[in-house]
Amino acid sequence: MAAHFAVTQEQFASYIRDPANNQPPADVDPGRMAMYRELFFNNIDSFIGSNFPVLRAILDDAQWLELTQDFFTRHSSQTPYFSEIAEEFLAYLQNERNNPNDYPFLLELAHYEWVEMALSIAKESPLLGDAAFAENLLQQNIELSPLAWPLLYRYPVQMIGPEFLPLQAPEQPTCLVVYRDQLDQVHFLQTSGLTLTALQVLQDQGAMSGAQCLQALAAEFPQIEPQALMANGLAMLRELAEKGILIPAIAA
Repeated sequence: MAAHFAVTQEQFASYIRDPANNQPPADVDPGRMAMYRELFFNNIDSFIGSNFPVLRAILDDAQWLELTQDFFTRHSSQTPYFSEIAEEFLAYLQNERNNPNDYPFLLELAHYEWVEMALSIAKESPLLGDAAFAENLLQQNIELSPLAWPLLYRYPVQMIGPEFLPLQAPEQPTCLVVYRDQLDQVHFLQTSGLTLTALQVLQDQGAMSGAQCLQALAAEFPQIEPQALMANGLAMLRELAEKGILIPAIAA
C-alpha cells in the first residue's frame, strides 16, 4: 500500500507540474486532475504576478504564461511558505532560466521588485539615531541599518515599464539604496557611486566612526580633493543618518 501510494503521489505531482509530458494517476478522474492542476498553477501564477507587478506589466499574456509555466515546471522550491515563493522565483531566474528571447534586464528588474517585498517583511527593528547622533557622526561609531540595502544595477530598473524597455545597458550603472523607515514604509533612493561606496564599506567592514568611513572613501576616490570630499561626505552621512540608513553602532 505504501509503495503504491508513493507511486501515485509522484504521478500526481508530476502531472500537476507538467501535464504536457506526464500522465495523471490511472485511478484518478482526469477532470479532477485538471481541476487540481489549474488550482495549483493559478495560485502560483497569481502570487508571482502580485509580487512582480512591473515584470507582469511589460510581458504580454503569452510571454507571462510561458515564464510562470516554466518556473512551475522546472523549479524545485525549497520552502512551503508562500511569502518565500518570490525568492524562489528569483533563484529560478538567476540559476535556471535560459531563454534568449527574455529582456536583458529581466533578472535585475525582478530583483529590484523582490527587494521591496523582502524589506517590507524583514523582522529586524534597529535602533535609530537621534538629532545628536546625526550631528556628531565623525566621532561616533556608525553602521549600516539592516533595513537599508545598497544596490548596483546595470540597468535603470526604477524607470523600466511598458513605455521604457532598454535593450542595452547604459554606460553608467544605477546606484540605489532601498530602506525601510520607522513607519515601516519602504523607500527607493537613487544615489551616487560615492554614497554607494560608503555604504558598501560599512557593509563589508562593519562599524566604524564617521571619520574612519570618510577616510576609507578618500582612499577609494583619490581623484577627489580631500577637503571637498570630507565636507561633502559629512553632509552625505548626515542625510543618510536622518533617513535611518545609518544608525548608531551597538557596542559589542
